[in-house]
Amino acid sequence: MLLLCFLQLFLASLAFVYFSKAFGGAYMKSSITQIERRFDIPSSLIGVIDGSFEMGNLLVIAFVSYFGAKLHRPRLIGIGCLIMAAGSFLIALPHFFQGPFKYETSLSHSNTDNSSETCEKAAGSSMWIYVFLGNMLRGIGETPIMPLGISYLDDFSREENTPFYLVGILGPMFGFMLGSFLAKIYVDIGSVDLDTVTITYKDSRWVGAWWLGFIVTGTVILLSSIPFWFLPKSLPKQGQEQSKSKNFIPSLKRLFKNGIYSLMVLTYLVVVNGFIGMITFKPKYLEQVYGQSASKAIFLIGILNLPAVALGIITGGFVLKRFKLGVIGAARVSFGASVASFCLLAAQIFINCDNADVAGLTVSYQGIAEVSHNPQTLLSQCNMGCSCSMKHWDPVCAYNGMTYASPCLAGCQTTTGTGKQTVFHNCSCVGEMMTSAVNMSAVLGQCPRKSDCDRIFKISMALSVVGSFISACGGTPGYIVLLRSIEQDLKSLALGMQTLIVRTLGGIPPPIYFGALIDRTCLKWGTKQCGGRGACLQATSFVCLVVKELRRGNMVRLAKQLLYYIMLLKCCKNSEPWLDMQTMSPPHFSIEM
Repeated sequence: MLLLCFLQLFLASLAFVYFSKAFGGAYMKSSITQIERRFDIPSSLIGVIDGSFEMGNLLVIAFVSYFGAKLHRPRLIGIGCLIMAAGSFLIALPHFFQGPFKYETSLSHSNTDNSSETCEKAAGSSMWIYVFLGNMLRGIGETPIMPLGISYLDDFSREENTPFYLVGILGPMFGFMLGSFLAKIYVDIGSVDLDTVTITYKDSRWVGAWWLGFIVTGTVILLSSIPFWFLPKSLPKQGQEQSKSKNFIPSLKRLFKNGIYSLMVLTYLVVVNGFIGMITFKPKYLEQVYGQSASKAIFLIGILNLPAVALGIITGGFVLKRFKLGVIGAARVSFGASVASFCLLAAQIFINCDNADVAGLTVSYQGIAEVSHNPQTLLSQCNMGCSCSMKHWDPVCAYNGMTYASPCLAGCQTTTGTGKQTVFHNCSCVGEMMTSAVNMSAVLGQCPRKSDCDRIFKISMALSVVGSFISACGGTPGYIVLLRSIEQDLKSLALGMQTLIVRTLGGIPPPIYFGALIDRTCLKWGTKQCGGRGACLQATSFVCLVVKELRRGNMVRLAKQLLYYIMLLKCCKNSEPWLDMQTMSPPHFSIEM
């Protein structure tokens, strides 16, 4: 009876900690854009910050996976939760030392600071290093949870109990929804008069209350650590004897001589490489290509894509049980899902909106489409005598449907109203496109996209959701093949090494090179208060660049997957006699962030 109570407590505790870590990880992904704008840094540097989580894992994963099995595993998981919570609080810390957020604007109230004081505060933008270190701490703290939690379940619970922790797939959905909610709340909520803020959450300069989410997620993770301090180090195995530990190097050699395991790790490496880059910057992609606000983009990912992934994971497990598939059948299902999801991705690449009409950046002042990275194109005859700054970004939407980089560059001469209700009049550049004497006024903010962009966006999201579902359907069979290709005494080491390899080569590089790719599309960079390039404020459509890169990159990834699966099927035909798919349990699988 006591044994059953401990098992139920561990299952419930592990479910909660899986939820907590996924909740925190998804929130980190959802706040990437807000952090980029708050610290005024490029996407490539954001990629380094995002990859610091895997760097933390890399530092300790091999040692925790191997030696952790000999120690008090529940308490190690509890310690990991405490470290993750500390990392979340450290990420939020810079907000309390940076001072009020200052965005570029033409209105006089935000330019009243003494220049030396402004520069002194701007130097605080280097405080992004605390976000880097905090995220690395989160990675270190997360290390014991996956390998030790799974091995503890496999050692001390019946096979049919293992699906309980699938509740952890809800974590990413709640994380993205929290990110969506906080993206609408101004970063300095409670410390500034919001009536003086002249931008809205739809503006590319807006920064939401990103820091508040890390306090929330840190608190949840802290609470999840409590039950693990009351669990025993070990419990008697139900129906099987525990395997004896082996020496590290011989165990490692024996592990990588397992052909099925090695091929599955290579396959996961290829898949994760693309997934991590995509999920990190998808909110930014939806903003730039389809003109969605950060809040809406994050919300849609959380409410549509992630539930589709969760449903796909469950469906994949159902297919395995319903049709009683063997190793070869599971590998075929996984491969088929990969090919189908790739085809949907390829179709989605060509479904996109045109660039937003921004005078001097994506169109000429006469309305002719021409993308330009040259700042001199921001000047025209209509604003030549206004002594406008080409570095300034305070977009206004004119009644001709075109966005101008600032009221000055629009040639505006007078204003009425205050704050968000400010209207600029007598804008000479607006008249260059007018065929008759009509309204030559402009209002704050960028113009909305063309009407057909909403329809295109819905089609793209539908393909994305279906693709996410199909791809996830292949995840469960693939993970099953990996999990049951491992001998019992190597399970903790195998899962740890798989995590180490995939996160090192599939988790760290993608955010960096995806971020660098996104930076190449930038047309208008922000300017830091003391000089220097800040975050990207306006980018061209990703299509021309991304189509070229994804065609090449995804074809290479698909070719690699095909090769690995063919080799895997051959290995499975000669599999060991202990590889019995009919007695498999559903996999220990969750949506990793």
